[in-house]
Amino acid sequence: MVNENKKQNLPINSSLRFLCLCVSLLTLNFITAFCQNKETLPDSSITSNKYENKRGYFRVMFYNVENLFDTQRDTSIDDKSFLPEGDHHWTPDKYQEKLKHIAKVIVAVGGWDPPAVVGLCEVENKKVLEDLTKNTPLSQLNYSIIHHNSPDARGIDVAMLYRKEDFKPIFNRPIPVKFTEGKKTRDILYVKGITGKKDTLHIFVNHWPSKFGGEIESEPRRIFVGKLLRGIVDSIFSTNFNANIIIIGDLNDNPENTSVCEGLGTKIKYDIFTSNELYNLTNYAHYKHGLGSLKYQGTWDIIDNIIVSGAMLNMNNKVYTTLDDAHIFNAPFLLEKDERNFGFQPNRTYVGLTYHGGFSDHLPVYLDLRKNYEKK
Repeated sequence: MVNENKKQNLPINSSLRFLCLCVSLLTLNFITAFCQNKETLPDSSITSNKYENKRGYFRVMFYNVENLFDTQRDTSIDDKSFLPEGDHHWTPDKYQEKLKHIAKVIVAVGGWDPPAVVGLCEVENKKVLEDLTKNTPLSQLNYSIIHHNSPDARGIDVAMLYRKEDFKPIFNRPIPVKFTEGKKTRDILYVKGITGKKDTLHIFVNHWPSKFGGEIESEPRRIFVGKLLRGIVDSIFSTNFNANIIIIGDLNDNPENTSVCEGLGTKIKYDIFTSNELYNLTNYAHYKHGLGSLKYQGTWDIIDNIIVSGAMLNMNNKVYTTLDDAHIFNAPFLLEKDERNFGFQPNRTYVGLTYHGGFSDHLPVYLDLRKNYEKK
């Protein structure tokens, strides 16, 4: 009888543990914010998300987690820097701390209701995702993993976590990116799935080529990826003019840059919405609310993008979103004082080769979807 009672109490105990976790995180955030004075509040270029209205029924987030490597050598990639004996002196203790930090961010972005879908980039392999979802408080949230190894030389991939009760993938594949000169970069992850309320979504998780070697010199590669992705999107539009498309990721360019506006063909004007066009919602958040996801040389950029099809901005659609439903998550615990420039900056894991013990050099972005209950 004692054993049966213990079994019956397991779901309750699990729920209580998650409730306590949420309360602890929210209390910590409140105390941190309350104790700050005016000099330590985020500067005007990254104001708090007080404009957020009542959330939708389905939350999608994206997070560049800044070099989530395990501590084991993989001879198929160049991961030597992130080993205990490597340049970054990446130890098991630092790795475990990193996992806990990422889990804390995901839970905090969700609040009382964890994100249904989490897009990630800069993850080394499936093992780090398993450690993240099984060996941290995320183990209580029933996340599943979609991951494919990419041909990136450093071995950093894109991936998706999803909650089984909120999202059912029906198809996924990596979209390979092979440049004309034969070189390859990180794949784009494409997932088609159905929400718990029977809405079909097409989600693309991205991490476009960096500006290493110079912004101008590297731009053609990002334009190439943008055009490649646009071709895939247009093939979906050709069969469904009103497809629900969500593009998330670190594009290593701002919304107004050529690779995004012309390569991918996104719109940054919001007067008219056409179903088979793409609209950059983080551009709206950046210019209306002064938010950014990465700070470079004292300026907030928005290279972590949320882009949706025009159909999703139609409030008569079964599932929809609005311009104000795209957010940059800038909780105080993710920020630190910018000693070189005015205001604040992301609290990152490393500064150069020096271990800093923070979270990431990027801030997470997220999108809420809403349901039109008049549409069956």
